Amino acid sequence: MFPPVAGGTTNPGETEERTDPPSEEGWVRREVAYRGISRRLAAHYLVNLGGELVDADDPAEATRVDGEGWRAALSAETVTAAASIRLTEVSVSFAGEESVLDTLLPKFKQKAMRAGG
Repeated sequence: MFPPVAGGTTNPGETEERTDPPSEEGWVRREVAYRGISRRLAAHYLVNLGGELVDADDPAEATRVDGEGWRAALSAETVTAAASIRLTEVSVSFAGEESVLDTLLPKFKQKAMRAGG
C-alpha cells in the first residue's frame, strides 16, 4: 500500500504520494502507469468509462474515481525520459472485481495510449 495521495499537480522533480483505492472482499488490485498524459486526462477517461469523481468536481484535481465494481486512485510524477526530457507519468491503482477490471483496463489502455500521439 502507498501513502495517501497529495492533491494538485507536480513540479519538476516532485512526486505525489500515492495510495491504493479501498477494496471489497474478493476484489483484485492492478496498477498501470502511462507517460505523456495528465492526471486530469486519466480521470476524464475513467469518467467516460462509467466512473464518477469521488474527491473533486474537476478532473484536474481528482485523485479518486469509482465505477460499478471498481475504484481507481490516481497520482502523477515528473520523470526523466532521456537526458533533459521530462514527462509526466500518471499511475492508476485499481481495485475491483476481476471480470470488471479485465474489461475496463483494455479500454482505459486504448484511451491512454492514444493520448501521447
